[in-house]
Amino acid sequence: MIKARILLVALSLALAGLVDVVGAQTTVTISATASHPIPSTMWGQMFEDISMVTPGTSAALAGWKALNGNITVVADSTPVSSALPNALQLTISPGNANAVGFANTGNSGINVVPHTTYKASFYYRFQTASKFRGNFIVSLQDSAGTILNSQKVSISGSQTTWKQVKVSLNTNITPGSTNNMFAITVDGNSAAGETINFAMLSLFPPTFKNRENGMRADIAQALADMKPSFFRLPGGNNLEGQTFDTRWQWNNTLGALADRPGRLGDWGYVNTDGLGLMEYLNWCEDLGMEAIMAVWAGYSLSGTSLPEDQLAPYIQQAIDQINFVIGDPKKSEAAALRASLGHPKPFPLTYVEVGNEDFFAASSYIYRWHDFVTAMQAEFPNIHFIATSDTFSPILSPNPTEYDVHVYQTPTWFAQNSFFYDGFEVAQWDQIFRGIRASFPYRIYINKFKGEYAAISTNPNNIFGSPSQGRLTFPTMQSSAGEAAFMTGLERNSDIVFAASYAPLLGHVTNNQWTPNLLAFDAGSVYRSTSYYVQQLFSLNRGDEYLPSTLPEQLGTVFWSVVRNTSPKEVIIKISNTASSASTLTFILPFKNVASKGSLQLLTGAATSSNTPTNPNLLAPVTSTIVTGQTFNYTAPAVSVNVITIKAS
Repeated sequence: MIKARILLVALSLALAGLVDVVGAQTTVTISATASHPIPSTMWGQMFEDISMVTPGTSAALAGWKALNGNITVVADSTPVSSALPNALQLTISPGNANAVGFANTGNSGINVVPHTTYKASFYYRFQTASKFRGNFIVSLQDSAGTILNSQKVSISGSQTTWKQVKVSLNTNITPGSTNNMFAITVDGNSAAGETINFAMLSLFPPTFKNRENGMRADIAQALADMKPSFFRLPGGNNLEGQTFDTRWQWNNTLGALADRPGRLGDWGYVNTDGLGLMEYLNWCEDLGMEAIMAVWAGYSLSGTSLPEDQLAPYIQQAIDQINFVIGDPKKSEAAALRASLGHPKPFPLTYVEVGNEDFFAASSYIYRWHDFVTAMQAEFPNIHFIATSDTFSPILSPNPTEYDVHVYQTPTWFAQNSFFYDGFEVAQWDQIFRGIRASFPYRIYINKFKGEYAAISTNPNNIFGSPSQGRLTFPTMQSSAGEAAFMTGLERNSDIVFAASYAPLLGHVTNNQWTPNLLAFDAGSVYRSTSYYVQQLFSLNRGDEYLPSTLPEQLGTVFWSVVRNTSPKEVIIKISNTASSASTLTFILPFKNVASKGSLQLLTGAATSSNTPTNPNLLAPVTSTIVTGQTFNYTAPAVSVNVITIKAS
């Protein structure tokens, strides 16, 4: 995620005599000869732990409440693990005949669904041995304290070492809201005077594909419905750490949850790292995605770079991280660790990103890139290493073959820069190596990963300002149409743009740390934005190869791209109309056998309209049938994204 952005400048790159620019008569002639295949990695997802995506807090008792007793956080003299030195301590004072304990209210609520099994677990121990015998009542409760379901667990005061409890909770009651609690209580009368410590408390609803410690099913299904082809992990800024010591470290995110220490994340709250490297890789496996994995590369968000003579142990940590993913368990301790966690077979891995947004420390990136990549290439010659500095600035060695480029801008910027990559290498190589462009294969030399992009504001003078200054809270139809216009350019240039992902992917609706997000969620619901639907439309209709066609006007308002599926044989036309009025286009197809009717998927609405928690389904694609043929007219509604699919051969 970009902290302070040096904004990219639009390039006017249509070469005179080589393009057919649309004039007043919008006629689009499509070529029968493909210019290039569409990369299998074209459309995917980027994860960043921001806006309370994975709930954590540095406030010890946030989300906890005492029930007729006293609770506090203590440094346990014999902690449940070295990773979790603290415990939640419950003190039961004499003279209380009620149920005494504590409750957790979840991440702004707990969604309790009838006839659904919730798995609860925790560790406990008595502070000092006693003759007490009784029961924990482990329950789900509504906000009024009504028990929705409970389980009784026998306990003894002699239990002064840690013991884990696991119970399942299932109710047939429908609570009135998500304002529910997970509670643990004891009888106050019989347990009077006791002190009990608790650690590693957890409550899980059913997970996606029933993975242990897996993804929340409804959020995961919404992401799966996009059919993404890659997943960028573990994030952008959240990789780097505010300091070297608080960087994301792959080996601290593995194994039993009680053995994961967590860290203060880079967006101001604690990351539990319950969502760790193994969970990321399982997620990729479950969705058939490629991982685009980043390694930490010696820079922290405090603006500090490691000196070159101190890089060696961190380079080894990066090598171990890659070995964890793809290594041979017989040859690598890191790979053996993966095998011990239930995955002896290596995961697939083609791309490794070296750092994140290292244009912020370009001078040190010269030696950091050199030392990290030289060592990693020696170990993994088949891996593609992605640079994160500005393209060719600085000049890096070994030469990068891929760069990750990020941009956050206005809807208008995205529309007007749909040609950004049409001559990108031409401009760069002319600037650096004047006079040799004609003989150098500049077009195929560098590939681009659009690892983060989104239209986030309507104010070009203050992109990262507040909502009162133009910042979007949720994607709008206007912002999504602008992104779609830009995406037609990415698709047209997918001979060099091999992957692209909107960012951020997720955001909790109660946290406006960063807006807008592709998917918003709360305790009970997932909210698909207009930009979500644009990403889904492009991903589900990506095609096998790109068909050149008459080019749109670079500073126009209607943009398109054309792809072809080879099996079944069909042409897919994507159109973004960013204007406030409808636009009619005439399409001329070069094929003999063209169906007389085609399928239309249309997303349209008022420019400023959004899907929000109060109106979550205001805008969504609508599918219909339209008249097509070798030549046909189509009118794209104002502010719309359109996908036309036609059988043609």
